[in-house]
Amino acid sequence: MQYRHRLRSRIVFSFLLLGTLLSGLFALSTLFLQNYLEDQLIGETLGRELNDYVAQLRIDPTVVEPFYTRIQGYVTRPGDPNRSVSAQIRELEPGVHEVETAEGVFKAAVVKEDDLWAFLIYDVTENRRLTRQLLWALTGVVVLFSLMSLAIGVWSSRRVMRPVSDLVARLESLGEQTPPPSLAQHFADDEVGELAAALDHYAERLHHLVERDREFNADVSHELRTPLAVISGATELLLAQKDLPDKTRARLLRIARASRQSTDITTALLHLVRAERGTHEDSRAHDVRRIAEQIIQLHEPLLGNKSLELKVVENDPVNVIAPESVISVTMGNLIGNAVRYTPSGEIIITVGDGMVVIEDTGPGISEEELAHVFDRHYRGAGASGKGSGLGLAIVKRLCELFGWSISFSNRESGGLRAELRFFGR
Repeated sequence: MQYRHRLRSRIVFSFLLLGTLLSGLFALSTLFLQNYLEDQLIGETLGRELNDYVAQLRIDPTVVEPFYTRIQGYVTRPGDPNRSVSAQIRELEPGVHEVETAEGVFKAAVVKEDDLWAFLIYDVTENRRLTRQLLWALTGVVVLFSLMSLAIGVWSSRRVMRPVSDLVARLESLGEQTPPPSLAQHFADDEVGELAAALDHYAERLHHLVERDREFNADVSHELRTPLAVISGATELLLAQKDLPDKTRARLLRIARASRQSTDITTALLHLVRAERGTHEDSRAHDVRRIAEQIIQLHEPLLGNKSLELKVVENDPVNVIAPESVISVTMGNLIGNAVRYTPSGEIIITVGDGMVVIEDTGPGISEEELAHVFDRHYRGAGASGKGSGLGLAIVKRLCELFGWSISFSNRESGGLRAELRFFGR
C-alpha cells in the first residue's frame, strides 16, 4: 500500500525544506567566500612582500629581515640552515603553502634561488579559530531559519487548509436532506469555492437521478405487478375448469409458474433497491426445502429431452427470515444455471446445516473463470443460449444485502458445486 502524505504535511514540509536549503546554501557560500578570499588575500600579500624584500636585499645586502606581530621573515642559504626555520617549512617547494605545526597553523611563502632561500611566515591560527566560530554561528543560523520556516509553514498550512477542512466538515455533516443544502455560499470565490460549487452541481445531478430512480421503481412496482396479477388470476380461473385438455392444462401451468417467477424477480429487485436506501423490512421465516421443491417444479418442464434428474435432499430443516421472493430468486438462479449447463446426469439440492448446496454433473468451470462468475454481463466460455450474464451478479448483491455467503467450486468427480450459506460457520 502506497503511503500518502496529507496536504497540510506537504505544505509544512515544503516550507521547512525551502528554508533549510536556502539558509544552508547561504551558510556554505559564506564559508566558501570567506576561506577563498582569505587564502587569496594572505597568499598574494605574502608572496608580494617576500618578492619585494628579496629584490631589496639584492640591491642592499644590509636590509634586515621584516618583522611583524604575526609575520616572520627568514633568509638563509642552501646548505647553511637557519635554525629558526623548522625543517617542515624548509622542505616546502617555492610558492605559498598552508602548514600546520605544533605551534599552530601558518601560511608560508617560500622563495628558493641558487644562492639564497627566503621564507615569510604568517600565523593564521587565530583566523582558523574565528572560522570555526563562524561555522558554528552559521550552523545556528541555519537551525534558526529552519525552525522559523517550520513555524511559518505550520501557520500558513492552517490558513491554507482551513477552507478545505471546513468543506470536509460540511460534507461529513450532510444528512439525507433532499435536496442537499448548498455549500458554495459558505466559501469565498476561490479554488475551494469552485470545488464547493462543483460538489453542489454534482449533488444536484445525483439528487435528480435518485428521484428518477425512485419514480421508476414505483412505476415498476405498479406497472409490472398489476399485469402479472391479472395473468395469475386468469390462469387460475382457466385451470379451475374441469374439461380442459391435458396439453392446455400443462401450458396454463407453465404460464402460471412463469408469472409467479416474474413476480418473485420483480419483488426481489425492489427489495434490493429499497434495502440499499436503508428501508428494508424484516420478513417471516420460510422453509428452504419447500421453496427448493417449488423451483424444481418450475424447471422440470424446461428439461425437454435432457436425461436429467432433479432432487432435493434435506439433512435437517433450514428456515430463513427473509422475503420469500428473495430466497426464491437466489436459489432459482443457482438451480437454473445448473439445469442450463448440465446436459445429463443429476442435480442434487442438499438442504441442511444452515445452507443449501447445489451439485451438478456438468462440465464445471475452469479455475480462471471461477473468479469472474459474479461479474456483471460475464458469461463463461462454455455458455450457450440466450442470457445477459446478470443472474449471478444479482445473486451476489442479494447475498451481501442479507448477510449470506455464496461460493462456487469444482467437484472432484466432475461438475460444479454451489454453496449458499444463510447462517452458521
